[in-house]
Amino acid sequence: MAQKGEVHLKEDLDGGPADTTISFALEGRDYEIDLCDANAEKLREALRPFVAAARKVPSGNGRRKRGAGTSTSSGETATIRAWANEHGHQVSDRGRIHQSVREAYCAAH
Repeated sequence: MAQKGEVHLKEDLDGGPADTTISFALEGRDYEIDLCDANAEKLREALRPFVAAARKVPSGNGRRKRGAGTSTSSGETATIRAWANEHGHQVSDRGRIHQSVREAYCAAH
């Protein structure tokens, strides 16, 4: 039997439907945020003067580092997802777990 699933993005700012995921980095940390098209454009517009004045860093040169503790194994992700479901947090069966849920999990353990 075949199954078909749909992924619906939820906006990280206001909880409404999101159209896109924006990835960016700041001070050596990588971030992602799910936004509707209007808020994505607001973010791009706000960053535009800084991006225009910035230097591009070649990829793969080893200069950028991930922050400590940002990687999560699939086993730990499954554990966090199960804990979140048991404690009333809304998480999807797949995809990124919102940072607030991760923080709640860490605070509980």
